[in-house]
Amino acid sequence: MPFQSVLQDLRYTFRTLRRDAGFTTFAILIVGLGIGASSTVFSVASALLIRPLPFRDPGSLVWITNRDAAGLSGRTTQVGNFLDLREASHSFSDLAAYFAFYGVGDSKLTGAGEPERLSGVPVSENFFPLLGVQPELGRGFNADEAKWNGPKAVLLSHSLWERRFGSDPAIVGRPLTLNDEPTTVVGVLPSSFDFASVFAPGSHIDLYFPFPMSQETNRWGNTLAIVGRLKPGVSPGSAAAEVKFIAQQITSAHPERNGFGGNVTPLTEHVSGPTRPALVVLGSAVGVVLLIVCANLSNLLLVRAAARQKEMAVRTALGAARRRLVRQMLTESVVLSCCGAVIGVGLAIAGTRLLARLDAVSIPLLQSVRVDTTALAFAMTMAVVAGLIFGIAPALQIPSTGVHDALKESSRSSTEGRRGAWLRSTLVVCEVAFACVLLVGAGLLIRSFLQVLDVKLGFQPERTAALRVDPDRRLPTQDEQNAYFDDGLRRTRAVPGIEGAALTDALPLGRNRSWGVGAKGQVYARGQAPVAFVRIISDDYMKAMGIQVRSGRELSARDDASSEAVVVINDTMARRVWPGEEAVGKILRVDRERRVVGVVADVRHLALEQGAGLEMYLPIRQTRDYSSVDLVVRTTLPPSALASTVRAALRPIDPNLPATEFRPLQQLVDKAVSPRRFVVLLLSGFSAFALVLASLGIYGVISYSVSQRRQEIGIRMALGASASDLQRRIVLQTLGLAGIGIVLGTAASWALARLLTGFLFGVTSNDPVTFLGMVIVLTAVAVTAGYFPARRASRIDPMSALRAS
Repeated sequence: MPFQSVLQDLRYTFRTLRRDAGFTTFAILIVGLGIGASSTVFSVASALLIRPLPFRDPGSLVWITNRDAAGLSGRTTQVGNFLDLREASHSFSDLAAYFAFYGVGDSKLTGAGEPERLSGVPVSENFFPLLGVQPELGRGFNADEAKWNGPKAVLLSHSLWERRFGSDPAIVGRPLTLNDEPTTVVGVLPSSFDFASVFAPGSHIDLYFPFPMSQETNRWGNTLAIVGRLKPGVSPGSAAAEVKFIAQQITSAHPERNGFGGNVTPLTEHVSGPTRPALVVLGSAVGVVLLIVCANLSNLLLVRAAARQKEMAVRTALGAARRRLVRQMLTESVVLSCCGAVIGVGLAIAGTRLLARLDAVSIPLLQSVRVDTTALAFAMTMAVVAGLIFGIAPALQIPSTGVHDALKESSRSSTEGRRGAWLRSTLVVCEVAFACVLLVGAGLLIRSFLQVLDVKLGFQPERTAALRVDPDRRLPTQDEQNAYFDDGLRRTRAVPGIEGAALTDALPLGRNRSWGVGAKGQVYARGQAPVAFVRIISDDYMKAMGIQVRSGRELSARDDASSEAVVVINDTMARRVWPGEEAVGKILRVDRERRVVGVVADVRHLALEQGAGLEMYLPIRQTRDYSSVDLVVRTTLPPSALASTVRAALRPIDPNLPATEFRPLQQLVDKAVSPRRFVVLLLSGFSAFALVLASLGIYGVISYSVSQRRQEIGIRMALGASASDLQRRIVLQTLGLAGIGIVLGTAASWALARLLTGFLFGVTSNDPVTFLGMVIVLTAVAVTAGYFPARRASRIDPMSALRAS
């Protein structure tokens, strides 16, 4: 193809599109929205599934868990088992770990500036070298700092260094007061490293501490999340087999330790695997949207081509070959699509920036989503492909007949021909069918999402918030800490507007640890003893959280170290440990023998979609086995006033308590459903866009049909046809097209909806309400789209129409 000929086609294309500015603008906007949506979803998929993890040689990294179980205690590993695995394994060049039970606001920064709660992660000495992460400033941890009671050291995240310390390079070597102890800053990590986006989506990490692999930390039980780097040439499968074998040897050799399962998966699969099905659904939805865009624009171009028949006939008469005219039409469609892609890329850039700032959405690597060169190449490829798809049908409509026949075909007394009308109607049917698929998918996910929101949580998050209130290290004894808690609760409950206040070490839908338990007098086989989630709470916790007491009583202020050891359990645990019996008054073996004094309703602590497991509540005044404490308050105060009011009440006992750390419990619920909400919102947006395009397609075809049948309609009206009869005929024609599309779309939706089964909760893939709603919505859209052309047709003046013929 000569280059000069291509330039001629482009110049003619731009002149033609400039003359028809309204059509050009509309087509570019439609393509831009379609390309923008597809590029945004592709950018998310690229960050999660295509782009490698931001570590050195990420393909050789693996994730090692204890066993697939609910709660961190089941998935994490004991220090002794980790050290033995690292010593015995030959598949790994190194193994590293981090303390998985870190919490939000575990570290309190005081001294210069306002007191602030920071989130820190204790990591093994070799954690960052294993990942290939080098500090931007300073150094990593050394062997002395990684010892039990070694020198206090900390690495700062890049964001904390910028926000709190103004990017001061002299911060390295400076001591900070963390948790009332001087801690030396040894380095600052690079901005490219974001622990939370990979290992803890939806959270924010500020600090990193050395975690000692010692006998002391081994006594804490299962605490470590393990990352390994494979030796060159070792596959994940062979490493998994070796770890399984070593795990069995470790468990047999050390019956005094917790068991170790040793499951190995590639780190990429651990991070991105759970999101892959959702991205496949969104990618499929985008594909359907692009097909609807192509069908819509193809219809518009067909109408435009019908109006250009005379132009094409004249060009043929002047010697233009049909191949050259087809190329010209395809050039116009590709240029339109590429212009739309420019807008689409702009929309994708804005969309990805918005997604990257969604801190409350617990989707891994979301903060790294961006429109990179791969996404740009994808957008331009989709633009060219889409341009060819929606341009091919109009291009092939160019007549191959002689000039005389073409001119006669385009005369004002002729119609467009049955073939053109049939093709446009077919495209509308396809648009409706595609819209059916999207509406059913969105409808099922929306109904499922509403079912999730409607589950009985077991607690009432409304008007409830939490504040971290760990006692200072200067309170070393149980009695001193109890006095601190008693004083804090008394002061908080005296604040006007506070309806209830209590303490807990574990909020719902957060981290979960589990302990082995058993009924007194009951003998369990090895590995068969019940395992229960443990919550350490104060009196009035059930009242503050809105948890219903089924029988017995809740814990009280009298349940202290000098009184009988007691425990409160949930319904599920009562049925599991003492089936068919009254649990209140029975003795439960936990850390020691405890009497059950109450049974409370189940709480969904793990996820909204998962039922409650075995749960028990221990009095905070009878144990010190907790790493953090939150003050939970039920209040009528607005959130803005709550923090400052409670802070003022607690200042006498804790002058360094941060003032802005109250977290509404509704945020925990919102974060738990954030991945589901993310998919629902995107798919709903695509469905709404598809519905608009389908309605425009129906309107365009019917409107063009009315304009082509103007003379026929005039004759009918002259012969006595009423306006209402004409309107009814046209609306029925519209419903006929929509009906065929709905039938085809329903069949396709019925089959494809089964792919969504894994995303559904409380709704089946053949949910009749969703399918009926889809039929009603599309029928209403079709009637609306057909009514306006029908109304315009009924107002045609018969004499004007007859004179025009």
